[in-house]
Amino acid sequence: MYFFLLNLALLDLGSISTTLPKAMANALLYTRVISYAGCAAQILLLPFFITAECCLLTVMAYDRYVAICQPLHYGTLLGTRACATMAAAAWGYGFINALLHTANTFSLPLCQGNAVDQFFREIPQILKLSCSDSYLREAGLLVVSGCLAFGCFVFIVLSYAQIFRAVLRIPSEQGQHKAFSTCLPHLFVVSLFVSIGMFSYLKPPSISSPCLDLFVTVLYVVVPPAVNPLIYSMRNKMLKKALQKILEQMLVQDH
Repeated sequence: MYFFLLNLALLDLGSISTTLPKAMANALLYTRVISYAGCAAQILLLPFFITAECCLLTVMAYDRYVAICQPLHYGTLLGTRACATMAAAAWGYGFINALLHTANTFSLPLCQGNAVDQFFREIPQILKLSCSDSYLREAGLLVVSGCLAFGCFVFIVLSYAQIFRAVLRIPSEQGQHKAFSTCLPHLFVVSLFVSIGMFSYLKPPSISSPCLDLFVTVLYVVVPPAVNPLIYSMRNKMLKKALQKILEQMLVQDH
């Protein structure tokens, strides 16, 4: 679990570092300008981190399923090599998906300017600037990615349905509490991440507006990476004790 949490932390760090620093710098400088290279980097890196995180959350659900429903087979099914392979597959698929989107997006001719109503360069916003029918190809890729994300979400929900069935059969209330405290934060993060992300990319144009697009994008780009460390780390007793010790030392120094 901690190996996968390390990968999740790296993906969250990369995701939030792709968009937020440039947005903050532009806000301080009262500008909305970004270089061509910066635009390309955001279009490549953000889908990479988001896709890889979606795959990794699916792998983590499988990890929890095996740990709780088949604990005696955990060492066989999820040994060091298997965990490394699944994590590498999540990163690899994210990179391939992002590369396809980036290459396809930059092959589109833009005829409606180069300004987007967003605090970073997002593929759906760039598609609105295209004047070619070839944008349907990129829209098709987005739909395929959305379907794969929905498939990951269904797999996660089914995994947790089996997990909760197994947990409810545990006679010990302490054992039930431990299992639920392990699984519920992960399920909350997954639900927030997938549902808002799919709504952002697949919502009908009739309900689209600059304010709504900005609000939804902040929810799935900024909130999950910011909330994940809090959800996962604050459940760890060692981290709680370390944080408490640091705060006590700070209070002593102040006095």
